[in-house]
Amino acid sequence: MSHLILVIDDDRKLNDLLTAYLPQFDMQVISATHPDEGLACLRKQSPSLVILDLMLPGRDGLAVCREIRHESSVPIIMLTARGDLPDRVAGLELGADDYLSKPFEPRELVARIQTVLRRSGETRAPGLSRERFRADALIVDLRSRTAWLDGTVLDLTTTEFEILALFLHHPGRVMNRDQIMESVRGIDWDAYNRSIDVAVSRLRHKLNDDPKRPRYFKTIWGTGYLFLPTPELIQAESAGA
Repeated sequence: MSHLILVIDDDRKLNDLLTAYLPQFDMQVISATHPDEGLACLRKQSPSLVILDLMLPGRDGLAVCREIRHESSVPIIMLTARGDLPDRVAGLELGADDYLSKPFEPRELVARIQTVLRRSGETRAPGLSRERFRADALIVDLRSRTAWLDGTVLDLTTTEFEILALFLHHPGRVMNRDQIMESVRGIDWDAYNRSIDVAVSRLRHKLNDDPKRPRYFKTIWGTGYLFLPTPELIQAESAGA
């Protein structure tokens, strides 16, 4: 199965390199050198993944990432010539799935793309779980990688869904940051440990979960997090009906 990769970067040489290099890994590339052009391509082409540069003309990649996340959960890998920790954290806070600093080896980018696509469900391995869970007002389908809250589909990023699925598979168990990092592979979490807290905070917000009166995620201070409802395995049904 071929994947369509959208590259938004004003470096034309890099765009040409990726356009020539990625097809050997079953990836087709469309590229844009301006944010507006890139967003138009996103809406028209529905790519499998977006490679987004931080430094862009008109507005930076963080602003573009924010706009993408307002309308899509497509996986995003951010590129930057700046390797500063605040930039990395800011990108993850806005919903990016991975981060790669320039210069980089094209093969490393390929590995990261494949990992993020695998985690996002774009490339599903045989025998992937077909389980569907109900936890209070939340329904999660691991096959379609879709979650509903009170009948409404949640717009979760790849990382947020992975964290939710992890807790569904370990009911009643407190998960610490190291365990979450081990499960949610593909991101250089070690460089910015607090990004785990950021991801859980974003997930809580989408679940309308008040940390002071938690319905789903309880913070266990000094340890990690506990998923409060006891999830039950349910048969396939028309969720949200």
